[in-house]
Amino acid sequence: MSGDRIPPRPDYRPGSAQPRLNRPVRDRYPQIRPTSGYGDPRIRHTGPGPGAGTEQEPERSSKLNARLFLALAVVVGQLWALTVTVNEWMEGNTGTAWWGAGFLVLSFLVVIGLWLLDPKDR
Repeated sequence: MSGDRIPPRPDYRPGSAQPRLNRPVRDRYPQIRPTSGYGDPRIRHTGPGPGAGTEQEPERSSKLNARLFLALAVVVGQLWALTVTVNEWMEGNTGTAWWGAGFLVLSFLVVIGLWLLDPKDR
């Protein structure tokens, strides 16, 4: 089709106050050729590798999510027990307060046990 012509490129208009930057890209960077990129030996990393952004180990991820849920549940339980224990202590019910303190120590040991469960995941 001889009637389909490529429109002419617009005139280059400099936009910087620094004269060295007011040159076209091909003049500023003569080492960059149209074939630069995949064949250029200076470029070693072009971006994320294959499978980037996808889960590589779903079993490990689900195990870590379960442990995280258990740890958060224990922390919420500790906060609740701390509130109850302090209220009982302030009311003078020291027997109940000591049971609450024992629960707090036990739940802390549960969290330490979860942490020690799989050392390679740290």
